[in-house]
Amino acid sequence: MPIIMIQMLPGRSGKTKKALLKNMTAAVASTLDVSPEAVRIIIHEIPFLHYGIAGLPADEYRRDKNRAGKKPMPKIPAK
Repeated sequence: MPIIMIQMLPGRSGKTKKALLKNMTAAVASTLDVSPEAVRIIIHEIPFLHYGIAGLPADEYRRDKNRAGKKPMPKIPAK
């Protein structure tokens, strides 16, 4: 039984997570030649404060990078 762990920053909708589960299950089942019922997926959302980029929490890094006029980071909607 394959167990897939996905780590990501928070903010995506339930609809988006359902699509991720569906698409990942199909890809894993097909690639490993197992039934979709055998696939387990765990989504772990890492709080922005617990994920650092260049010495800053992820949300501060994104905000500072966007303010500096650099290529903006993709926006993740707030919960």
